[in-house]
Amino acid sequence: MKVNGTHYRSLWWDEDKDALQIIDQRWLPHEFRVQQVNTLQDFADAIVEMRVRGAPLIGATAAYGMALAAGSDPSDENLDKAWEYLDKTRPTAINLRWALNRCRAKLKALPEGDRAAAALQLAHEISDEDVDINYRIGQNGLEIIRKIAAGKPDGEPVRILTHCNAGWIATVDWGTATSPMYQAHDENIAIHVWVDETRPRNQGALTSWELGSHGIAHTYITDNAGGHLMQHGQVDLVITGTDRTTRRGDVCNKIGTYLKALAAKANDVPFYVALPSPTIDWTVEDGVAEIPIEERLEREVTHVQGLTEDGRIGQVQVTPHGTPGGNPAFDVTPNHLVTGLITERGVCEASADGLAGLFPELAKVSRSA
Repeated sequence: MKVNGTHYRSLWWDEDKDALQIIDQRWLPHEFRVQQVNTLQDFADAIVEMRVRGAPLIGATAAYGMALAAGSDPSDENLDKAWEYLDKTRPTAINLRWALNRCRAKLKALPEGDRAAAALQLAHEISDEDVDINYRIGQNGLEIIRKIAAGKPDGEPVRILTHCNAGWIATVDWGTATSPMYQAHDENIAIHVWVDETRPRNQGALTSWELGSHGIAHTYITDNAGGHLMQHGQVDLVITGTDRTTRRGDVCNKIGTYLKALAAKANDVPFYVALPSPTIDWTVEDGVAEIPIEERLEREVTHVQGLTEDGRIGQVQVTPHGTPGGNPAFDVTPNHLVTGLITERGVCEASADGLAGLFPELAKVSRSA
């Protein structure tokens, strides 16, 4: 996608500098900064501090982290050390471990002298695969938007609500939940997107920044406004992303997603989740019971970052001194609240049979894997 007319991915390898470049998302939407990632500690900090965020992008970043480790010391011992160090950075998004496992397994099967070059090539492949997967998710989600648009009065947009940011900035490119939106807009289908602010990180601001850059009509709303809009017939469908989806179709996503699913169910609004197959955790059945929920710093709740009146990026405290902040970063939406899952291979019901039908070779993975 584009920033000020220039195409960017959320991360890219700079051949001249022989190093990974990332967009430091902590400063968006007010300032666009690029950071070079030079050490394994830099990679870990980038993930923990949410300089990079979004399950697919975290996975791609971790792959480059393994490439850095293999380049400095390709031994089995060092690869294991790097795997453990990066695996601890964020516990909920499954793409992180998926990418780390894929890298370690491939590299350990090679002679040590071949590992550095192979690791970098694999990181490139994982990034390119993510772009292709997300484009195909958009193609499949586009069909849903087309059908709704066909039943709308001339000139009336398809009204889509989304929560958190599952856009190109949360992936390598295209995004998951946003990919159908971009493709619908590019096909001249009128759409309007309701963008949840998504406290406490306010990732809705990133979605708004993306959509505005692409010329898509949108409105930034409070997290609690979605139910009201659904009650009054102002939402045609909901599309969110996911950080981990169980083999039976339970969906773990940014905190507040569950409430949107409940409101959608109560008001007969279709609730879809866009997900790349690496986000499916085939070893987990019950999302509520089995998925670990990350607890982040209370400062993210007690303080808000924004642009001050004099043009500086700063933080303000919104709570009384001494009031603690609770910050569970994700919640789980049970599969019975999900209308369908939009994947790179098609749209299926949120169930074990639905996912196994699209990904039979992956569904064979045992729960003990």
